[in-house]
Amino acid sequence: MKLSGSCHCGSVRFTVESPHPYPYNRCYCSICRKTQGGGGYAINLGAVHETLSVEGADDVTVYRARDDRNETGISPLQRHFCRHCGSGLWCYDPRWPELVHPFASAIDTPLPDPPEYVHLMTRFKAPWCRIEGKPGDKSFPDYPDESLAAWHERLGLTR
Repeated sequence: MKLSGSCHCGSVRFTVESPHPYPYNRCYCSICRKTQGGGGYAINLGAVHETLSVEGADDVTVYRARDDRNETGISPLQRHFCRHCGSGLWCYDPRWPELVHPFASAIDTPLPDPPEYVHLMTRFKAPWCRIEGKPGDKSFPDYPDESLAAWHERLGLTR
Protein backbone atom coordinates (compact mmCIF):
# COMPACT_ATOMS: atom_id res chain seq x y z
CA MET A 1 0.00 0.00 0.00
CA LYS A 2 1.38 3.40 -0.94
CA LEU A 3 1.32 5.78 2.02
CA SER A 4 1.54 9.56 1.79
CA GLY A 5 2.48 11.59 4.83
CA SER A 6 3.36 15.10 5.90
CA CYS A 7 4.21 17.33 8.80
CA HIS A 8 1.70 19.80 10.24
CA CYS A 9 3.18 22.93 8.64
CA GLY A 10 3.56 21.32 5.20
CA SER A 11 7.33 21.77 4.92
CA VAL A 12 7.88 18.00 4.63
CA ARG A 13 5.92 15.52 2.54
CA PHE A 14 6.79 11.91 1.93
CA THR A 15 5.59 8.70 0.30
CA VAL A 16 6.55 5.13 1.10
CA GLU A 17 5.36 1.61 0.23
CA SER A 18 4.04 -0.36 3.19
CA PRO A 19 3.24 -4.07 3.13
CA HIS A 20 2.24 -3.65 6.81
CA PRO A 21 -0.07 -0.61 6.99
CA TYR A 22 -2.38 -1.55 9.88
CA PRO A 23 -1.88 0.88 12.81
CA TYR A 24 -2.13 -1.72 15.56
CA ASN A 25 1.13 -1.57 17.57
CA ARG A 26 0.78 0.93 20.45
CA CYS A 27 4.08 1.75 22.16
CA TYR A 28 3.96 3.20 25.68
CA CYS A 29 7.73 3.63 26.23
CA SER A 30 8.80 6.99 27.61
CA ILE A 31 10.55 7.98 24.37
CA CYS A 32 7.54 7.32 22.13
CA ARG A 33 5.15 8.73 24.70
CA LYS A 34 7.09 11.97 25.13
CA THR A 35 8.06 12.56 21.50
CA GLN A 36 4.94 11.30 19.76
CA GLY A 37 2.22 10.02 22.04
CA GLY A 38 -0.41 12.57 22.98
CA GLY A 39 -2.70 9.69 23.97
CA GLY A 40 0.04 8.09 26.05
CA TYR A 41 1.42 5.94 23.22
CA ALA A 42 2.74 6.15 19.65
CA ILE A 43 1.91 4.00 16.64
CA ASN A 44 4.58 3.12 14.08
CA LEU A 45 3.87 1.38 10.78
CA GLY A 46 6.17 -0.89 8.79
CA ALA A 47 7.41 0.19 5.36
CA VAL A 48 10.18 -0.44 2.82
CA HIS A 49 13.03 2.05 3.27
CA GLU A 50 14.19 2.04 -0.35
CA THR A 51 10.73 3.34 -1.40
CA LEU A 52 10.85 6.38 0.91
CA SER A 53 10.64 9.58 -1.14
CA VAL A 54 10.88 12.90 0.70
CA GLU A 55 10.02 16.45 -0.41
CA GLY A 56 11.52 19.03 1.94
CA ALA A 57 14.32 16.77 3.20
CA ASP A 58 16.32 19.85 4.28
CA ASP A 59 13.55 20.55 6.80
CA VAL A 60 13.92 17.14 8.49
CA THR A 61 15.94 16.77 11.67
CA VAL A 62 16.81 13.64 13.65
CA TYR A 63 16.55 12.87 17.34
CA ARG A 64 18.41 9.93 18.89
CA ALA A 65 17.33 9.13 22.44
CA ARG A 66 19.55 8.34 25.38
CA ASP A 67 20.02 4.60 25.78
CA ASP A 68 21.99 3.25 28.72
CA ARG A 69 21.87 -0.27 27.27
CA ASN A 70 24.72 0.34 24.83
CA GLU A 71 28.24 1.64 25.15
CA THR A 72 27.63 4.96 23.35
CA GLY A 73 24.72 5.90 25.59
CA ILE A 74 22.71 6.88 22.49
CA SER A 75 20.07 4.79 20.72
CA PRO A 76 20.84 3.85 17.11
CA LEU A 77 17.15 4.47 16.30
CA GLN A 78 16.73 7.76 14.42
CA ARG A 79 13.45 9.61 14.94
CA HIS A 80 12.85 12.01 12.06
CA PHE A 81 10.95 15.26 12.73
CA CYS A 82 10.10 18.47 10.91
CA ARG A 83 12.50 21.12 12.20
CA HIS A 84 9.83 23.81 11.89
CA CYS A 85 6.70 22.37 13.51
CA GLY A 86 8.14 19.38 15.40
CA SER A 87 5.85 16.80 13.77
CA GLY A 88 7.17 13.27 14.09
CA LEU A 89 7.50 11.67 10.64
CA TRP A 90 9.26 8.29 10.75
CA CYS A 91 11.84 6.17 12.56
CA TYR A 92 14.82 4.49 10.96
CA ASP A 93 17.28 2.05 12.52
CA PRO A 94 20.49 1.26 10.61
CA ARG A 95 20.53 -2.23 12.17
CA TRP A 96 17.57 -3.02 9.85
CA PRO A 97 18.39 -0.89 6.78
CA GLU A 98 15.59 -2.33 4.65
CA LEU A 99 12.89 -0.99 7.00
CA VAL A 100 11.46 2.42 7.88
CA HIS A 101 8.67 3.05 10.39
CA PRO A 102 6.40 6.01 9.64
CA PHE A 103 4.41 7.40 12.54
CA ALA A 104 0.74 6.66 11.86
CA SER A 105 -0.03 10.21 13.03
CA ALA A 106 1.95 11.63 10.07
CA ILE A 107 0.11 9.56 7.44
CA ASP A 108 -2.47 11.36 5.30
CA THR A 109 -3.60 8.23 3.43
CA PRO A 110 -6.64 6.56 5.04
CA LEU A 111 -5.33 3.59 7.02
CA PRO A 112 -7.17 0.30 7.51
CA ASP A 113 -8.81 -0.42 10.88
CA PRO A 114 -6.86 -3.14 12.72
CA PRO A 115 -8.87 -6.09 14.05
CA GLU A 116 -6.87 -5.95 17.31
CA TYR A 117 -4.16 -3.90 18.99
CA VAL A 118 -0.87 -4.90 20.57
CA HIS A 119 0.15 -2.80 23.56
CA LEU A 120 3.91 -2.85 24.11
CA MET A 121 6.34 -1.41 26.62
CA THR A 122 3.43 -1.06 29.04
CA ARG A 123 5.71 -1.09 32.09
CA PHE A 124 6.73 2.43 31.01
CA LYS A 125 3.23 3.85 30.53
CA ALA A 126 2.30 7.11 32.23
CA PRO A 127 0.24 6.60 35.41
CA TRP A 128 -2.65 8.64 33.95
CA CYS A 129 -2.82 6.53 30.79
CA ARG A 130 -5.48 3.83 30.52
CA ILE A 131 -4.79 0.99 28.12
CA GLU A 132 -7.88 0.89 25.96
CA GLY A 133 -8.45 -1.28 22.96
CA LYS A 134 -10.41 -4.17 21.56
CA PRO A 135 -11.40 -7.56 22.98
CA GLY A 136 -8.52 -9.99 22.54
CA ASP A 137 -5.77 -7.37 22.50
CA LYS A 138 -2.35 -8.54 23.65
CA SER A 139 -0.27 -6.55 26.11
CA PHE A 140 3.47 -6.79 26.81
CA PRO A 141 5.57 -5.14 29.52
CA ASP A 142 8.43 -5.00 26.98
CA TYR A 143 8.52 -6.05 23.31
CA PRO A 144 5.86 -8.32 21.79
CA ASP A 145 6.59 -11.86 20.73
CA GLU A 146 5.78 -11.27 17.04
CA SER A 147 7.02 -8.78 14.46
CA LEU A 148 4.98 -6.31 12.41
CA ALA A 149 5.27 -8.68 9.43
CA ALA A 150 4.28 -11.78 11.45
CA TRP A 151 1.25 -10.01 12.95
CA HIS A 152 0.02 -8.97 9.49
CA GLU A 153 0.66 -12.46 8.10
CA ARG A 154 -1.10 -14.23 11.00
CA LEU A 155 -4.22 -12.17 10.41
CA GLY A 156 -4.02 -12.36 6.59
CA LEU A 157 -3.52 -8.60 6.29
CA THR A 158 -0.35 -8.33 4.18
CA ARG A 159 -0.86 -6.01 1.22
